[in-house]
Amino acid sequence: MAREGRRRSTGTRPDAGAQRRRSPRAVEPGLVPVLAGIAREVDGAVQRPPTRPAVRTKFQVVALLVRQERARVTADTTLSASRRTEQLKRLDGVATMLARTAARDTSLLALLAEDARVSDAARAYTASVLRAGGVEPPEEPEPEEAPAPAAPPPGTENRVVPLSVLARQRANPFLAPDYEAAAARVPTQARRLAGWELLEPLFRSFEQASPGAPACMPLPDPRPVRVPVGRELMPHQAQVVAATARGHRTFLLADEPGLGKTAQALLAAQVAQAYPLLVVVPNVVKTNWAHEVDLWTPQHRPTVVHGDGERVDGFADVVIVNYELLDRHVGWLGDFGFRGMVVDEAHFIKNKRSQRSQHVLAIAERIRERTGRPLLMALTGTPLINDIEDFRAIWQLLGWIDDTKPLGALGAALEETGLTPADPGFSTAARAAVIDMGVVRRRKADVVADIPARRVADLPVELDGAAGRSVRAAEEALARRLVARYRSALEVRTGSATSDEVDVDLARRVAAAELKDTSSAGGENVFTMVRRIGQAKAGLAADYAAQLARNVGKVVFFAKHVDVMDTAEQTFAERGIRYASIRGDQTPKVRERNVTAFVEDPEVAIVVCSLTAAGVGLNLQVASNLVLAELSWTYAEQTQAIDRIHRIGQAEPVTAWRVIAAQTVDARIAELIDSKSGLAARALDGAAEEDVTSSSDVQLDTLVGLLVDALEAERPV
Repeated sequence: MAREGRRRSTGTRPDAGAQRRRSPRAVEPGLVPVLAGIAREVDGAVQRPPTRPAVRTKFQVVALLVRQERARVTADTTLSASRRTEQLKRLDGVATMLARTAARDTSLLALLAEDARVSDAARAYTASVLRAGGVEPPEEPEPEEAPAPAAPPPGTENRVVPLSVLARQRANPFLAPDYEAAAARVPTQARRLAGWELLEPLFRSFEQASPGAPACMPLPDPRPVRVPVGRELMPHQAQVVAATARGHRTFLLADEPGLGKTAQALLAAQVAQAYPLLVVVPNVVKTNWAHEVDLWTPQHRPTVVHGDGERVDGFADVVIVNYELLDRHVGWLGDFGFRGMVVDEAHFIKNKRSQRSQHVLAIAERIRERTGRPLLMALTGTPLINDIEDFRAIWQLLGWIDDTKPLGALGAALEETGLTPADPGFSTAARAAVIDMGVVRRRKADVVADIPARRVADLPVELDGAAGRSVRAAEEALARRLVARYRSALEVRTGSATSDEVDVDLARRVAAAELKDTSSAGGENVFTMVRRIGQAKAGLAADYAAQLARNVGKVVFFAKHVDVMDTAEQTFAERGIRYASIRGDQTPKVRERNVTAFVEDPEVAIVVCSLTAAGVGLNLQVASNLVLAELSWTYAEQTQAIDRIHRIGQAEPVTAWRVIAAQTVDARIAELIDSKSGLAARALDGAAEEDVTSSSDVQLDTLVGLLVDALEAERPV
């Protein structure tokens, strides 16, 4: 029996195998199996980074179709309850697979946002997936053209025109005619390429480029550029200025952060005489742009647009506005007569359907209509975010294309290639034609000889709203208390509470007493005020760090206070940016695990560090950019933080971005730290006997400066 049982057992195996070979598993019909198969394919591709644009398109299409199919199944009254439950369960399985994929590459989540753009390639792929699942895709409705926001209908309530702008218009009601503008609008006669679809091949030419393909237009040798005393233009910066001087007028300036794009744009505007100049920027760098105008082109006056523009100087040469305010000001900005436009962080306009993108493009079009060859510059360290078609809005801003075809010089360059999209060499030639239009891309590693091994770059920010008012009120309260103490001490000494001259020695004694007595009347002191400033600029500093992370990769973020670190981490989480955290209350094991995650995991883009807990003993040189969200009290403490990334083995120049609250005591502290850095260096080098500056020195001098300024402000003119 055992022998027979074995015979039966062994005898069934070949029959079963033959049955499997004879009856392969049939491909299950329907849309859900097709979606599941593509989801598995995408998951496998994401595990082999980097995630290519075609894979991102597939992820977006599958996710949107799962969402649509789930809604359809839920609303289908012809399905039985059991069939509906089964279908929903299978769709949930595909959704779970997509969630696991997104966890591997969190940037995929941006493709599912409410304002995420669905490219033409994604729509075409959606139709093919539906057909593969036996579903006839619906006909695409004709897209409606969005109204041009530069010409709003009368009575639009949120549009404003600042009074100073009206004054400028009355002072100069007629603009000189620009005959170049009419000539520039004469269309080129496309002969050989007439009827060809050209935009998609242009976009794909960048996706298909072989490694090592040029990413920068030919630039002339740098030539001497006149800059203000104390400023120095690096050779790679001077090349862009030289190209502008030769007559080039459109640039996609995509240098890495830290290579001085702001200075290049401002000096290019100067040599092109592109005034008045419009600069559109994110809110976090608005004040910094005004600061840079004063540094690099001090003969040209900047004005910054806030709120409804009550403080706008209509006669200024450079008008700076943030994206969020365009809806209120787009009308007069379009008619102002700008001869140049700079758009900073130009990837902000990648979604052409968004209102801010439409405003930016409408203003640029108005500038081209009024000026034959305006200077147009798009600045971004990340020209591509999710898809090759992110180029579309930037190229349209620069006037290289419109909604359907290449324009002007780009169209002529494509004609001159003698090729069509069907020819094998078209992709390489088309890509070169676009780059020659003005694409400039240099990495730190490319120009390492031009830039210092490390530098501290100040980023002034303006504290608006309730936080800004609170900081200014605290500073005024502290100044009033210092003045009252000074008056009391002066009266004891001289019998009078007033004097024509400020007694600096007495001011230092009053400041020293204030520094010792931090619990004096009113409760505000220099420490609580600095902490209040740190809290107020935490969100702005985190926002800038997030931009850096998207531009250059890994970033180190330093702060002094826990609540500032908490705000930063919340900002990064909301942006879908993975981060690690190094704090003083962590165990050595947790600290080591977080450091390892930042150094070794390519998905961890930012490490949030306590200035006191992580300022020494760490090697974070995997990053070359650092954000100092709060100021140190000593130059040495600041240097120790920078040395976490500026270490032996660091292959790239290091940039420390120091976020400073403009027009507050924060700026005074930064100046004091810098002024005492030379003393500290001499003492460390043994060239002097002075003591290295201490934190109490800076705190004392901060209070002295605050008191002296308040006393001088009270003196009669």
